[in-house]
Amino acid sequence: MVLAGGAARRMGGADKPTLPVAGQSMLTRVLAAVHDADPRIVVGRVPPDLPVPVHSTREDPPGGGPVAATAAGLALVPETVTYTALLAADLPLLTGEAIDVLRLTAESAPMQGAVYRDAEGRRQMLCGVWRTAALREAVSRLAEERGGLHGASVRELMNHLRVAEVSWRRPGPPPWFDCDTDDDLRTAEEWAR
Repeated sequence: MVLAGGAARRMGGADKPTLPVAGQSMLTRVLAAVHDADPRIVVGRVPPDLPVPVHSTREDPPGGGPVAATAAGLALVPETVTYTALLAADLPLLTGEAIDVLRLTAESAPMQGAVYRDAEGRRQMLCGVWRTAALREAVSRLAEERGGLHGASVRELMNHLRVAEVSWRRPGPPPWFDCDTDDDLRTAEEWAR
């Protein structure tokens, strides 16, 4: 599941997922990292020229934030799907290998999911793989606790989940590198060459 909403205020309101890195939109690059996922779900606007088939949805009302978007996306995930990747659309350096590391960790750890932890110790919460049932339950509990999900933060959601933190020890750029500014986009372009 790829969250492709958001206002991109630090980029002048640009449609961030469609911005190119190394000749492909960031959204296309993220979807390539989960090429074997079924279904692939995008929560947010899907450009008509997206080169891969996806299911799409929006949170209602739009602009509800990442947890409301997560709930909307989960509504399209079949009950038979054991693991769900929850990813931001602005991760142009994400790879299939990085997703495999998270999935294998989630499968083997006695936790409900796995996310990357950066060098400063911060959890990269929109670069993770979760047990689908646990993610659904956490969303449901948070909605009940708050009386709705509009405006809920991912941090609030994570308070309802046990997570394994994974360090990236391979050479090259970190797979969770997100593009929030024009400078970030230039850096991603340099790394992607």
